Amino acid sequence: MNPALSKLLGLFSVDMGIDLGTANTLVCVSGKGIVLNEPSVVAVYRGTNHIVGGGQAVGLRAKEMLGKTPGNIDAIRPMKNGVIADFEITEAMLRYFIRKVHGERTWVHPRIVVAIPSGITAVEKRAVINSAERAGARQVELIEEPLAAAMGVGLPIKEPTACMICDVGGGTTEVAVISLGNIVVSRSIRIAGDEFDEAIVNHLRHRYNLLIGEQTSERIKLTIGSAYPLKKEMSMEVKGRDLQQHLPRKVVITSEEIRAALTEPVLMIVKAVKECLEHTPPELSADLVDNGIVMAGGGSMLRGIDRVISDHTGLPVRIVKEPLLAVARGTAIYLENLDLLKRLRTERPE
Repeated sequence: MNPALSKLLGLFSVDMGIDLGTANTLVCVSGKGIVLNEPSVVAVYRGTNHIVGGGQAVGLRAKEMLGKTPGNIDAIRPMKNGVIADFEITEAMLRYFIRKVHGERTWVHPRIVVAIPSGITAVEKRAVINSAERAGARQVELIEEPLAAAMGVGLPIKEPTACMICDVGGGTTEVAVISLGNIVVSRSIRIAGDEFDEAIVNHLRHRYNLLIGEQTSERIKLTIGSAYPLKKEMSMEVKGRDLQQHLPRKVVITSEEIRAALTEPVLMIVKAVKECLEHTPPELSADLVDNGIVMAGGGSMLRGIDRVISDHTGLPVRIVKEPLLAVARGTAIYLENLDLLKRLRTERPE
């Protein structure tokens, strides 16, 4: 597109920050806050990239189809472990969300800031930029998710003091120590909310010979899941398919057994936090004794995960208010202060 024309069309566009997550995509606009929060799911006709429902089966409408589609339709999550697994479907999903924010106008060309995992490769970064550009963005900037989360929750990242963030998302957990506007030490692991769901699926398969879908697994996690013993343990009825008789069946499960099933992925997150602390410079480590660790992301809403991390590190741990929104809000703040923050941040080796 002609640069002059792109700039002209940009005058009629709303610049936006995007948390392009494995489980959910959130869009934040300066002055308006979160304007879109939908699952990162697209329903397409099998063997094609044509979106079901005239291009409307994206987000909430597509998630309702997960595990329930007929043979000619696939409900796809194009993001895997925080990176693009299906380039064309991600592009279509981004285009749909951009147009939705702009009232279905097709000629908009906004500036976009996209949050990315701190551990992705240069090739994976280029895939994000290409997808956003092909979806209609006239300028694309990237920001690491832990830095965006820290900005989104109001941590004093520009000060010469340590801020530590643990962002547990759907596909990745991002842990970072930040000082003077940049990441000093970070760890990015592909263990997060999706692995919690998978652990629950595996538990019911092995203990009860019951097969459940990912939506049921997520419901179990939200209803009775925990990482730390509860004051009052809970139970719930779960329905699925018997793997021996191949017939529908229901069982009653408890919060204790789900907590046991979640132990391995939770301890992997604890390990990432401890590794980050081990490589933190001494002066910044001293700051963390008082400042502690701040948790964000949907995975941080697992009951008691903050207490588990606190027990293993000896540091105070707090979960921010509205943890799901932290990264998206940070991208909008970065967009508002783009020139200043780009000068503040020094180049880091890939």
